Amino acid sequence: MALCWCQSSASLSLKKKIAPSQNRKSKYEGQSIVAIPIRVLTVGKRRSKGTQLLVEEYAQKIKYYCNIEDTLIKSNPKATSDVRSQIEAEDMLMVQHTTPDDFIVMMDENGKDIVSEEMADLIGDAANKGVMRLTFCIGGPYGHGPLVRERADMSIRLSSLVLNHQVALIVLLEQIYSVHTYIRRCLSSFLFSIMELGSLY
Repeated sequence: MALCWCQSSASLSLKKKIAPSQNRKSKYEGQSIVAIPIRVLTVGKRRSKGTQLLVEEYAQKIKYYCNIEDTLIKSNPKATSDVRSQIEAEDMLMVQHTTPDDFIVMMDENGKDIVSEEMADLIGDAANKGVMRLTFCIGGPYGHGPLVRERADMSIRLSSLVLNHQVALIVLLEQIYSVHTYIRRCLSSFLFSIMELGSLY
């Protein structure tokens, strides 16, 4: 069973790490953000029916806010027994699925934890800085190779626990969906407050 450490870092332009803070609010609370296309690249084998149903369900929910693309990259495409060769083959395939305009967010055990509000900042910053597409990469059973690591603009993790790749994908999609509903909810509350204030005059 393929396992994945999915972890975190932060800052869009400088690959700088953000220290999570308690009771933090996203800087995009009460603001609208550009709907930036999002792509999730996952190295793995054929998914279970249950996993695929959940992935499709979250993808449908996310599409209400932005375009979302889910791409499964075949694990160990050369069917080799050599771990290094497997990592290199998966690494090459994943990089081939990206473009120079993509902002790459790599899931990695050496990433740094971020809270949901920081994920909202990540997506909001990418949209406001003109990023063409936000691409999240979930590596194979042995992690990412040097090409993806060099190409990545940011490294994050979803949990300090070891997650099966299918679980990691579902958790990531849930976070992407939650971030968009959080920003939309905050914007709606902000606009309602403005309307209430206006009714007093």
